[in-house]
Parts: sequence; structure tokens; C-alpha cells
Amino acid sequence: MIREFTSTEVLFIVAAIRWTLILSAIAFLGGAIGGLIIALSRTSRKKSLRRIAAGFIQVFQGTPLLMQLFLVYFGLAVVGLPINPLVAAAVALTLHASAYLGEIWRGAIEAVPQGQSEASTALALSYRDRMQHVILPQALRLAIAPTVGFLVQLIKGTSLASIIGFTELTRAGQIINNATFKPFLVFGTVAALYFILCWPLSLLARRMETRMRRAITR
Repeated sequence: MIREFTSTEVLFIVAAIRWTLILSAIAFLGGAIGGLIIALSRTSRKKSLRRIAAGFIQVFQGTPLLMQLFLVYFGLAVVGLPINPLVAAAVALTLHASAYLGEIWRGAIEAVPQGQSEASTALALSYRDRMQHVILPQALRLAIAPTVGFLVQLIKGTSLASIIGFTELTRAGQIINNATFKPFLVFGTVAALYFILCWPLSLLARRMETRMRRAITR
């Protein structure tokens, strides 16, 4: 039986935002840890670490996120390890975020003037102290704007988790559309909610980038 698209259906879609935010937060935090490891490996003096990190980035930046979700969710089931859709989506998005954040932060680390590293080396600081107290604090300022920009893309990327049955914002819209057959109203509402989530972050990233550009030109 076809239902009307009422406030009840809208509330169901709105309620699914929490799962989009939860999945985004898990993927971003996991990706931040993985991204830092990748960035440090990419800038390491050890050739083996640089190659491993570069290979990881090439794999996860060179394949569609949708395929990564399929491989984690269905691949583990094939080998006898059925996995919850939330866990599968979180794992795939974390690996995806690790590759992109690792490359963003690698660029920020390498953008720190070489003289900073040379000066800290001359002061007999260890590699850990150089990175912790000299390089990373400066790289952090450079990385904030692109990192926030990537977070926007990550939030929108969680919509692909609907393919494996995870009920986030997009999947909630699909469920309501199947019951009401009002695709314009349903997916228009879903699009508006994504816009409300992402637009403030996009503005923040743009302002940070502008401030950083002004600071560099001074």
C-alpha cells in the first residue's frame, strides 16, 4: 500500500542523520590515525616505508570507494567472516580516509620549510622531537583547510554505505521512497539535509584556505 509523504516520513529521514554522522566520525577518526601513519611513512627516510605507504595510497585512491565497500562486506562473508554493515562501512571508509588524509598531511609536512628541520637537527633533537615539537605543529596549520574539505567529501561518501544495507541518510530515503513513490520529495529532502550538513563545513574550509593564503603572502 502506498503511503503519503507526511511529517512522519520526514522525521524518519531526519533521524537517520545520526547514523551518517556516527559513520563519518568513526571513519574520520580512524582515517586520522591511519593518515598520520601514512604521512609519516611517506616522509620517512626508510625507503621500504615510503614504498609501502605509496602502494597503499595508490590502491585506495585508484579504486572506487563503492568497490572497496563491496570487497570488505562481501569479501569477508565469502571467507566465512560475515560482518555487520556498519562495521564494514566503517572499515572501508577508514581505509579510504587514511589514504587521502595521509596524502594531504604528507603534502603539509613537506611544505614546512626545510630550514626548520635542519635547524632542529642542528640542535640535536631526535626524529620524534623534531616531528612532535617543530614539524607537525607547523604542518597542522597548513593541513586544516584541506582536511575540513575532505571531511565534507567523506560525509557525502557515506551515502554509498546504503548499497550494503546500512540505514544512513540515503538508505532511509530509499526506504521511504519505496513506501511513498514520491522520489522528488523524498530525495529532495535527503539532498537538502546533506546540504545542511556539508555547506557550513565547506564555508569553513574556504575561509581557512583564504586566511592561510593571506598569512603566506604577508
